[in-house]
Amino acid sequence: MRFSLFVHMERWDESVTHRQLFENLAELTVMAEAGGFETVWIGEHHAMEYTIAPSPMPLLAYLAGQTSTIRLGAGTIIAPFWNPIRVAGECALLDVISNGRMEVGLARGAYQFEFDRLAGGLPAGDGGKHLRELVPAVRELWKGDYAHDGEIWQFPTSTSVPKPVQKPMPPMWVAARDPASHDFAVAQGCNVMVTPLMKGDEEVADLKGKFDTAVANHPEVPQPEIMVLRHTYVHPADDPEGWRPAAEGIQKFYRTFDAWFGNKTDPVNGFHEPSPESKFAERPEFSPESLHKTAMIGTPEEVIDRLRYYEELGITEFSFWTDNTLSHEEKRKSLELFINEVIPAFR
Repeated sequence: MRFSLFVHMERWDESVTHRQLFENLAELTVMAEAGGFETVWIGEHHAMEYTIAPSPMPLLAYLAGQTSTIRLGAGTIIAPFWNPIRVAGECALLDVISNGRMEVGLARGAYQFEFDRLAGGLPAGDGGKHLRELVPAVRELWKGDYAHDGEIWQFPTSTSVPKPVQKPMPPMWVAARDPASHDFAVAQGCNVMVTPLMKGDEEVADLKGKFDTAVANHPEVPQPEIMVLRHTYVHPADDPEGWRPAAEGIQKFYRTFDAWFGNKTDPVNGFHEPSPESKFAERPEFSPESLHKTAMIGTPEEVIDRLRYYEELGITEFSFWTDNTLSHEEKRKSLELFINEVIPAFR
């Protein structure tokens, strides 16, 4: 099983500058490369201080110059916000800049807040049709001249300039949850990325089952890979309460996610107050005690045991999701423990 780092700049008030957050993200990435991580992933989100990533491309291009081996993943590009020609060209340019280290993830999008501002109010739930049209179009553009006459996009003969370094083309990933999205991804020859969110490891097993069904339904496709993305925090074994700050921080993250996802009130200068804890009184999955068990929180030995189970399920990549509302110093210590005491168990 490979390991990757999923990282964003996250800002909870104005006490930390965007420049400092940028430097922190770069530091974690350089640490991850030195520690044996194979990929760094950065997503796409707009006008949200708690997930600062208006485009993964400039960040990944910068990181390409600060690193030499770690692969650079755009995870994920939101299909309704892009044109296929732009996706193909920008991804290929990143592949050229990094000398063949680019990977791209694609998703339909989730926040109606973003769709209201970037997609003319298109219902977020309709983003899937953009994803299904975008994936094959990008691949054709990477191959050469291609004209497209689809439901969403129409353009005369064009091509990706530049062309990717990787042959036949860079790895492409699709964020999937329901059986249909797993089937689409596998049928297209894409790898699959899944996020159990607040659910336990039974959800990981269920998602892997959907993936396996899709693979079995498409024997003509070479075996794709599956990645699990999960909030991760490792604390020292001699600190039995070390899990609590992480669980409480991740709870704050999800309460903030709920406020943005609900789209009921406008944010103020990019900040949104987390939904109140009282809203989740009847939702035990939001409690710190539950998140301690569902998020990848624990001592090195506890984390190793759970990752062994993922490995037995056939998960090919585990992505260490750093976003958790905690300070950079706390994130750095957790990542150091993972590098020094967890990764060696899988080598």
